[in-house]
Amino acid sequence: MRWAGFRKVRRQVCQRARRRAGELGLSDLNAYRGYLDAHLEEWAVLDSLTPITISRFYRDRGTFEFLAQDVLPALAAQALDHDRDTLDIWSAGCASGEEPYTLTIIWEHQLAPRFPALTTRILATDIHPAMLARARHACFTPGSLRELPEPWRTAAFVQQDGLHCLREPYKQAVTITSHDIRSGPPDGPFDLICCRNLAFTYFAEDLQHQTAKWLVNALRAGGALVLGAHEQPPDNFLGIEPWDSARGVYRQVHARPDI
Repeated sequence: MRWAGFRKVRRQVCQRARRRAGELGLSDLNAYRGYLDAHLEEWAVLDSLTPITISRFYRDRGTFEFLAQDVLPALAAQALDHDRDTLDIWSAGCASGEEPYTLTIIWEHQLAPRFPALTTRILATDIHPAMLARARHACFTPGSLRELPEPWRTAAFVQQDGLHCLREPYKQAVTITSHDIRSGPPDGPFDLICCRNLAFTYFAEDLQHQTAKWLVNALRAGGALVLGAHEQPPDNFLGIEPWDSARGVYRQVHARPDI
């Protein structure tokens, strides 16, 4: 991990670390640092406190609009040209599910009528158990839906006890599971991979390069990789070319790097 990635969001991690120090009966973070030096197994616990869980539906509207208008139709046409009936998508670092559920809402409302022969299969992964539990529950505060177009909110959610809960049909295409992207990709290949505001924000340079190779190799030829709108891929990021780099969208090309 690299400090620069946490500079603007450090409060969330510091709060968790202070809470952990309190659980151990330690007075402050300096005492916790000493505890880490003396108890090497504690590093795994600290690692579990570092994921940033900021997320909302339709985050970076321009990116999702580009996916709906350009990327997903192109990927769908390519799948049909190869006699496939499923579009495979991986949402890496899905937090509490806002990103994969945004994708399934977009598909149902904008793409499914145009491509009735295709279904989507979305794998949503994260390492934070509490976030995965929330994703499976699929009930969200009104604030997390504020950027989602109103007709979609009305169609996809039902209100329960002050929360907006996703209707069952929109959950069926999404499989939620625990996975650490630092261990390599899950079984693919995928037509679309979303790895936004994760590897290329928080990982150190060497791990960014390794993750980039894994991501590119996990894509089908011609598939799309989506990074955060403000993320820059590593130098010499082989195997992809810009589709719309301003929105963080790249296209896989045939010359892929070795793992």
